[in-house]
Amino acid sequence: MSFFDLPPILDKMLAVADNISDLNFSVGRPPQVEINGKLTPVDIKGLRTLTPYQTEIISMALLEGNAEAARRFVQTGSTDISYAIPSRVRFRVNIFKQRGTLSVVMRVIPTNIPTIDSLQLPTQLGEVSHLKNGIVLLTGPTGSGKSSTLAAIIDKINQEYSYHIVTIEDPIEFLHTHKKSTINQRELGTDTPAFALGLRAALRQAPKVILVGEMRDMETTEIALEASETGHLVLSTLHTTDASKTVNRIIGIYPKSEEHVIRTRLAQAFRYIVSQRLVPRADRSGRIAAVEILKATPRTREYIEQGETEGKTLLEAMNDGELEGMQHFDQVIERMIRSQVITQEDGLAFATNPSNLMLRLSGLGTSDDLLSRRDERNYVPSRQPDHMGSMGRYRAADIVDR
Repeated sequence: MSFFDLPPILDKMLAVADNISDLNFSVGRPPQVEINGKLTPVDIKGLRTLTPYQTEIISMALLEGNAEAARRFVQTGSTDISYAIPSRVRFRVNIFKQRGTLSVVMRVIPTNIPTIDSLQLPTQLGEVSHLKNGIVLLTGPTGSGKSSTLAAIIDKINQEYSYHIVTIEDPIEFLHTHKKSTINQRELGTDTPAFALGLRAALRQAPKVILVGEMRDMETTEIALEASETGHLVLSTLHTTDASKTVNRIIGIYPKSEEHVIRTRLAQAFRYIVSQRLVPRADRSGRIAAVEILKATPRTREYIEQGETEGKTLLEAMNDGELEGMQHFDQVIERMIRSQVITQEDGLAFATNPSNLMLRLSGLGTSDDLLSRRDERNYVPSRQPDHMGSMGRYRAADIVDR
């Protein structure tokens, strides 16, 4: 659209600060940038209060030349695309309808692939790159850094192993270059019409590692499990808040009659469930990831297969599993508060159980702490099944993020 030049507007917005995460164009508001989780208006001549016509023109400029994305927008009322100002910056873009007008949110994608160290993630996440099979799930709300963590893990594999890696993304965010590994990145809508179709095709492309942008429905989840059971390492994401809810979400999309079988399969297939929350730093210089890690051990496999009961919960397993590389949110947040990396107010706001965390910070402890202090050396897991159950094909059922 030669009559509308979008890049200078984006450049001016990005010049406001170095740590901008999103650009927001909404009717009735000026263009805004998100800095450390807070929206800040940007004064741009002629766009001080966006009109429906202006957000529509911005949307048309972003969709120019992308007929498939335009079709999805017309059919569903929203669409995801990638957009780039060549050799300067890339964005993940969502265009959507609201109250009869259009809005646009553009997530800034860093040019350089992050590392586990640069993201200040737990060092044990580096172990994921050495896995040969199974499924690893990154979970958390939108904007919690899941894509960055996955990119860091993929890049570590890329540097260390001569593998074929296939990614299926919506849209492609970080652009990986071939290092030791060969990486093929496929974008939903452009290269494949659906995650499930792209994932099934990937099984015929001889990959060692498969990244699926999101396990959105039963069909995708089923194929991902199959791939992890047949010698592939599968990495994916879910919009769940912690490890326990992730397990329940996966089991919940299958028919109740298949619960025991899917519990057995998931218990055997999963390697890590990693959940993230971004918490503002105390000095307000940015945000830091609080990371919960659930690792596959005889104990956690049993709790997933048999179901959690009183005294046998995944939270207790993570609480007792520090030597095995596990940790839960409130442990991490407590350490961050005590070391003054984050404030107590922010920490309690992001905690899973603020009341218990407050008691621990005051030195009183909690009843849950007393119950969870058990000697894991005396823990004897129940017998694991010799064979994993098989699953037939089921109709697709969307996972709804509530």
